[in-house]
Amino acid sequence: MAREVLETKRKALKINLNPTIYGTFAEIGAGQEVARNFFTAGAASGTIAKTMSAYDMAFSNSIYGAEESGRYVTKSRLDKMIHYEFGLLTERLFGPKYDDKAFFAFADTVTTLNFNKSNDPHGWLGIRYQTSPGGEPNDIIFHVRLLDSDSSLQQNVLGVLGVNLVYAAYYYHENVQEMIESLVDNLSFGSVEIDLVSVNGPLFMTANDRLVNLYLLAKGFSGAAIFDPDGRAEQSKDILYKKDVMILRTKYGQKSTPNFDLFNRAVEQFKRSQQVSDDNIIVMIEVLMTNLLDDHTDLSNEDLDLFTKRAEELCATGNHVIVSNFTRNHKLAQYLARCKPNSVGISTNIANLKNIFNSSNYRSHYTDELLAYISDLFSKNVKLYAYPYLDKNNSQIITTRNMPVSPEAKPLFDFLVQNNYITDIDDYDTKDVKTV
Repeated sequence: MAREVLETKRKALKINLNPTIYGTFAEIGAGQEVARNFFTAGAASGTIAKTMSAYDMAFSNSIYGAEESGRYVTKSRLDKMIHYEFGLLTERLFGPKYDDKAFFAFADTVTTLNFNKSNDPHGWLGIRYQTSPGGEPNDIIFHVRLLDSDSSLQQNVLGVLGVNLVYAAYYYHENVQEMIESLVDNLSFGSVEIDLVSVNGPLFMTANDRLVNLYLLAKGFSGAAIFDPDGRAEQSKDILYKKDVMILRTKYGQKSTPNFDLFNRAVEQFKRSQQVSDDNIIVMIEVLMTNLLDDHTDLSNEDLDLFTKRAEELCATGNHVIVSNFTRNHKLAQYLARCKPNSVGISTNIANLKNIFNSSNYRSHYTDELLAYISDLFSKNVKLYAYPYLDKNNSQIITTRNMPVSPEAKPLFDFLVQNNYITDIDDYDTKDVKTV
């Protein structure tokens, strides 16, 4: 049965008319957009104990404490906000008047588009809440990128997201997938990207953090999900900002296992060539989800469970794992560029390069498409480290020196090789070379 999608105002009114739900809204950055929706819906006095904004850093720091990083649109800031505000509710509101209240503390810390349109609008939203009076609290936190080109539109999106979150917390918590889907109710496609969701508390004891975030990817809410070696979901910029990033690209369900011997050589070569220190490098294994999505228009729980196990296996190697739907290298490079890393190395089979520089693989406008691809890929301080393959037709090992290239693309390819944008992996062992 299809889920009924209520309009934003009806969601807010339904919450306001629920005599049990009662709490606080604390918003930093874009204004009190979420609280405004509850005020304008009517009957807000039955729901809202307090609303507040602390825009000046001095006020914000005096309430929630300073951030060591100096950044305030962070998960750390949001965690402090919902914990502090929820603590005030349970500390100050007691007695018969509040015995039947299930408390909540909603918070957001957001930066919308600035006047010069030179920033990356994004934010964290979260809620700590009880589902029954006096019950143990639960947390739902998520990170968004605001994609509209106008700050007033972004503020409106933020208001809708906040209402959706509060409504989902109380009315969809029994089905995590429905809860996630409902976060974008009443929003137009392309207005927002949700790239991380975290749930905690007794309601979510059986929820799998990896499965939850892979579901975001499967539903098209995000282009990638990143997990640390312990399998915890991480926000991309928090983990990659000013880092040197090395990535091995793999596909889900590929016939051959990732060649970690060659990849380790690529990592060492990347460190030498880019003068990368051990304490600043992030090594990641990418798993492309695209071929699974292509085969299944609607992924089942079993599909996602299998994919989750694959991500867990790769996390167990001690590396970070990025699951994505970036079929081409330049899409991955564009995604990483938003995180502002120092440098990026991508390890890939040279067979993939052969396809890129083969004009017969393009339907039309080959030169235009190739130039756009090269510009998107290499303008972001990205280097490709190509490992060889064994051509089964002639038993020849293929490297950049003998890779087949279309004549019209040969000068461009030679330029990239000569200037070390594309580099062969050195000192490989022939036993590690796979047949293609």
